Amino acid sequence: MKRLLSVFLLFAILSLHTQPAFGQSDGPQISLLDRSGKTVTSIIDGNQVRLRIRLDADVNAQTRIAFTTPNVDGPLAECVIQTGSDSCDTPPFHALGWYWDPDGSAQTQRMIQASVNGSQASGSLTVNVIPRPVVMVHGFNSDYTAWTNYLGPNGYLAELGLQGFAVGDGQVPGVMDTGSLSDPFKRTNSIAQNAVILGEYIDNVQKVTGAEKVDLLVHSMGGMISRYYLDRVMTDDNVAQLIILGTPMAGSACSILPASLGMMLPATLEIQPGYMVNVFNQQIVKRQGVPFYALAGKKLLDAVASPCTPVPSDVVVTVDSVKAIPMPVEEIPLLHIELNTSREVFDGFVTRHLKTPPGGFEVAVDPPPGSNAPASQQFSRVYTGHVNKGETQEVVINIDPNVTVANFALFDTTRSLDTVVTGASGNQIQLDPLANGVIRIDDPSTMIYLGYGFRQPRPGRWVVTLETTDATPASGADFAIAARFDGGALLQATQDLTVTRVNQSVTITGSLTADGAPIPLTSAEAIIRAPDGSTETRVMRINGNQAEVEVAPRMSGIYGIEVNVLAQTAEGNTIDRAAFLTLDAEPTWFETSRNQILAVALILGLLVVSVILARRRRSIRR
Repeated sequence: MKRLLSVFLLFAILSLHTQPAFGQSDGPQISLLDRSGKTVTSIIDGNQVRLRIRLDADVNAQTRIAFTTPNVDGPLAECVIQTGSDSCDTPPFHALGWYWDPDGSAQTQRMIQASVNGSQASGSLTVNVIPRPVVMVHGFNSDYTAWTNYLGPNGYLAELGLQGFAVGDGQVPGVMDTGSLSDPFKRTNSIAQNAVILGEYIDNVQKVTGAEKVDLLVHSMGGMISRYYLDRVMTDDNVAQLIILGTPMAGSACSILPASLGMMLPATLEIQPGYMVNVFNQQIVKRQGVPFYALAGKKLLDAVASPCTPVPSDVVVTVDSVKAIPMPVEEIPLLHIELNTSREVFDGFVTRHLKTPPGGFEVAVDPPPGSNAPASQQFSRVYTGHVNKGETQEVVINIDPNVTVANFALFDTTRSLDTVVTGASGNQIQLDPLANGVIRIDDPSTMIYLGYGFRQPRPGRWVVTLETTDATPASGADFAIAARFDGGALLQATQDLTVTRVNQSVTITGSLTADGAPIPLTSAEAIIRAPDGSTETRVMRINGNQAEVEVAPRMSGIYGIEVNVLAQTAEGNTIDRAAFLTLDAEPTWFETSRNQILAVALILGLLVVSVILARRRRSIRR
């Protein structure tokens, strides 16, 4: 009898341990809750949700719940049912990637299942999923039409079932100003101002779609604007990822051409390497957890074919410039103007990131301030002017000994001028598309119109004759032209401050060497372009191969400083070099306080006017 009783007790104990912690149940009830706590069965990919499970009975021990979905490795979210309870909620999370499976197929419905202490439970929840929208941000001297291939019912995004919005397209309010050749001397918005507009545009997209997160797809300067938005403007966690096409994270020296004409300021100064490396990348580092993915163009591989940048480049942005900040960067043999239109880019790069499935979104870590400095570049001074219709104008550019490659870059507001090149020998040179890497780009966003180069150029005076054509308007054409040199003399320009206050003095220095030996200067000047577009030329103090000048900004904003020096070699050849710096002058405490007082006074004035008008209305009614 005792033996039978012992067997019975052992069987009862084993049965108790093998019984599920939630007791007998016909199946758990799974619910999806939105940000407000409301139970829903339909969501937009990326919106914040919680998952809830409720059992038929209280559990007698802590019970771990993992929510999963077919074809996706790992849990979507987890929670723990405490002893004596029958339910638990997961912490809030974003349903990122729910519209996509790992194989790239769209999932308009997603089945949510649950496992209880590692064992698959019966029952499931089917959720309708709508894809999150894509917001596209154009670059310098451009507008929403840069994304024509992506927009509309026949655009790239529609093929994936995605809704696309391009800043400035009128679908929702918000228009950035990054410059336009229709009015090139009109001041552009700053990066900061455009970032605020981008934020307003994203807010409006969220209102009309109900999406809490968007993907940002950006081209060129649009990446700089988007970085500023993430760091300084965004208050809600509303960006899923930043997909970058050809953004010059270390700037582009090609912008010295329109900047020297005083065109499209401050944008043409903000793009310069001096500003991006020494100011922007030192301050704009916060990513708010948003992952960055970048693509760089490398169409140009031969130095003679790259008019204003080292190679490899997409004409105006080098691969190294895109790689200047920490992020994964891929490369493709395309031009800058092709990156935002190419089918190959969309199919092979953009689509892959837009289709990121659940669990594929990394949380980005903020990098330290700073960036990789771009390769040192040597330029002649920028020669600017105006050619009247039917006339010509000559520009003399001196090439010094030991220059291995000389590239010429022309910015022409009308994109209509022709050039005739006369070498140091006095003979005209017939430009060959292959030997001289001739490139002509009829797109203002590239910041150049015509480029060509020469290997082992003969030292001496080179003359570029600019000629108008039938396409040149009656008003003529403004131009800027400069040469970029590989080899030869080296000008190094520095400044003791890159960010300063109004009226605070900044020391600018320049030194010229060749093969490590100092070259005495014959003249040196600094052309200072103020934020309002006005210029001042300052003669620099010369001491041997060095020159120096102090600059005290008189107004807040970004200044462009062009350091131009001349020297003579022992053989009598002229050395012509220029370096380009930027200076960010912040307002004084007095200016900031004055502006705040004026703003408060304006608000109070409006309130007083409102009160007076209200009283008048009441008196009229009486």
